[in-house]
Amino acid sequence: MKPEILVLTRIYAPTLAALEREYIVHKLWMAADREGLLREVGRNVRAVVTTSLTGFTPAQFEALPKLELIACFGIGHGAIDLAGAQERGITVTNTPDSIADSVADLGLGLIIAVMRRICETDRFVRAGKWRASLPLLGRDLAGKTCGIVGLGKIGRCIAKRVGACGMLVCYYGPREKHDIGYTYYSDVEALAKRSDCLVVTCASTAETRNLIDGRVLEALGAQGYLINVARGAIVDEGALISALKNGHIAGAALDVFWDEPNVPSELIAMDHVVIVPHIGSSTLEIREQRGAHLLANLTAHFSGHPVPNSLR
Repeated sequence: MKPEILVLTRIYAPTLAALEREYIVHKLWMAADREGLLREVGRNVRAVVTTSLTGFTPAQFEALPKLELIACFGIGHGAIDLAGAQERGITVTNTPDSIADSVADLGLGLIIAVMRRICETDRFVRAGKWRASLPLLGRDLAGKTCGIVGLGKIGRCIAKRVGACGMLVCYYGPREKHDIGYTYYSDVEALAKRSDCLVVTCASTAETRNLIDGRVLEALGAQGYLINVARGAIVDEGALISALKNGHIAGAALDVFWDEPNVPSELIAMDHVVIVPHIGSSTLEIREQRGAHLLANLTAHFSGHPVPNSLR
């Protein structure tokens, strides 16, 4: 009999279809009564498929007494209770890949889109306004300063891209990096004050929660732009809405939000805000790669072989 698995959230459709060919798949996100579904099928589920955003909570262990494997479609670090899994002898796998270039491409695209008013002027033309008036002017990138919050892999890739556009680069992080020549700021408010656009690429942790608050946005100033390709919780969303409404910053471009997929109506209504639905790593190439890794992990486990991508 095919093993029963529980998929917690929607994943890449071809990967889900492949799972359905090999396993009995229960789709938790589609259930009208999720707790009821867990009570009905939980005792037979041997593997769970989740994502880096959905994760796996300690409480879910109790609903799945025969669980052997948690397979994450994504990196998974920080989203899954690894200690709890280890205590129960449950294997945790992920799909290691490099998303830095993909997210950095989007980051650069968002910088250009918001500073050059690309989405705003697209709507201007579609609304038939061009015949009667001219659109608002955008801003050049060349000669401007791009401040990067968190100069990790993604931050470095963005720095390379904006540098090619003629922007100066400076950065904030927990410590200075001595293998690069960019100017370092130990205070994020000071970085914002120096920047024409502030790009958030750091990890979401307890320390970075609401790191970009009203004080930082005030320092960024009326000519400054905020770009967030990291996680929604790093930016104080209420403070951002207020800053945009009151003209304390020039605009924002956002790939992530506090309560995805729910985006505040105030942000949606603003012309000087570019909004995309968390697509930093949403490319066909990355999804195909992740799907192949996920399927390989499940196949190895249920064949009695060591899984290729286990998390410790």
